[in-house]
Amino acid sequence: MSVVLNQDAEERPETFCYQVNGSCPRTVHPLGIQLAIYLSCAAGVLITVLGNLFVVFAVSYFKALHTPTNFLLLSLALADMFLGLLVLPLSTIRSVESCWFFGDSLCRLHTYLDTLFCLTSILHLCFISIDRHCAICEPLLYPSKFTVTVALRYILAGWGVPAAYTAFLLYTDMAERGLHLWLEEMPCVGSCQLLFNKFWGWLNFPVFFFPCLIMISLYVKIFVVATKQAKQINNLSKSLAGPAKRERKAAKTLGIAVGVYLLCWLPFTIDTMVDSLLNFITPPLVFDMFIWLAYFNSACNPIIYVFSYRWFRKALRLLLSREIFSPRTPTIDLYQD
Repeated sequence: MSVVLNQDAEERPETFCYQVNGSCPRTVHPLGIQLAIYLSCAAGVLITVLGNLFVVFAVSYFKALHTPTNFLLLSLALADMFLGLLVLPLSTIRSVESCWFFGDSLCRLHTYLDTLFCLTSILHLCFISIDRHCAICEPLLYPSKFTVTVALRYILAGWGVPAAYTAFLLYTDMAERGLHLWLEEMPCVGSCQLLFNKFWGWLNFPVFFFPCLIMISLYVKIFVVATKQAKQINNLSKSLAGPAKRERKAAKTLGIAVGVYLLCWLPFTIDTMVDSLLNFITPPLVFDMFIWLAYFNSACNPIIYVFSYRWFRKALRLLLSREIFSPRTPTIDLYQD
């Protein structure tokens, strides 16, 4: 395909991504602001990667943490960690430079991984909600009903379904049907913002909304049951009260994680649906802000665990001490006071 030089781009090459016809305009920040944004994004990437890496290491290393719930947490942390490793660095460059310099194929792959890891996260949170509901509302049946095997099946579904759905969404022409006019005019050269027709815009909303509805309804029921249990817990012996309190604490912590997820992802999800109906009117800067608000969620879960889980803080202390090299360390009971 022949490329005709754009005279405006020749005169002001710094204001366009490429010196070609149809090049995207480029926002040029002062050097100080540019460095500040890069450093902020780099710090966010490090927190996301290292925080979730520690969750993966802790659950894998300490045998006391080999439970169905924690295996789901490990898989969720893997999705968030891979997002930080494989998606956020290129997203940082795109946001700061307001251009995509890596070609169409890598743009599609980047979008695939971005969507895959995000859908995987929401399905895992949904499955964790089911796990907590069973633990709180059916405590006697829970050990036999939600086993490690069941958790592994949930993990397989949590990765397999998003992988297949996202591949169909991005690597077939279904999403682009009915957009021929827009695809000729948009996007400009140097953009990595894929367009979806109205059908996919409406379909993506329930893909996000229905799991969230399930999570909210389950946590409402968990809250009601946990409140009743709290009134009865003083009548229990200490040996029975301890595990009950631990399950309620875990449900509360994961409920906070779900709430943070909703706050981070709802603006982007609503914008994606509305944007497909209004001929893609969202300004790039606003769209970028919604994306980074959603990305912020991947850094939140380890921070929530630090403030909520005593076993997480204990594992962190062991990791940062020489005790981590002791052969007895993997068998330490992190739940013991």
